[in-house]
Amino acid sequence: MKNENLNNIKTPGFKTPDNYFESFDDVLLNKLKTEKTLNTVKTTGFKTKKDYFDNLEDKILNKLSKKNDTKVISLVSRKTIIYVSSIAAAILLLFNLSIFGRTTETFDNLETETVENYIIDENISSYEIAALLTQEQIEENITIDYSIDEDNIQEFLINNADIEDLMVE
Repeated sequence: MKNENLNNIKTPGFKTPDNYFESFDDVLLNKLKTEKTLNTVKTTGFKTKKDYFDNLEDKILNKLSKKNDTKVISLVSRKTIIYVSSIAAAILLLFNLSIFGRTTETFDNLETETVENYIIDENISSYEIAALLTQEQIEENITIDYSIDEDNIQEFLINNADIEDLMVE
């Protein structure tokens, strides 16, 4: 049969005689009345040995009383205990690492003294700090209000500067 014809089938292909289902009950009842009834059947068709049911109870009890060597598998073995304890340890470790409720530290949360001590202890140079800042942050913080008087400037220049370096040709 071609696949093209499958969509075009209009009849199921099964045929029954006319008025079959309307007269089915009457036909069935007529056959039951005319044929032999179940009471006339004398044998069931099944056969058993003589005295089978008399000895059946004794045979079952004998088989049950025999001791069978069955292999007993313990539910709590060393392998099971190791497996369960390793899972419990992994879960405990997961919760102790505080992955779920971890808070991140920001510069706002840190104290100024802690940051200063870290910079001093780690010998971080001003160039390394400047590399972490953006140009806007540098320009924002560049204006520092120092009060320097003339006496301090003169004292610094006398002690630390060479006059030859300061002279302009």
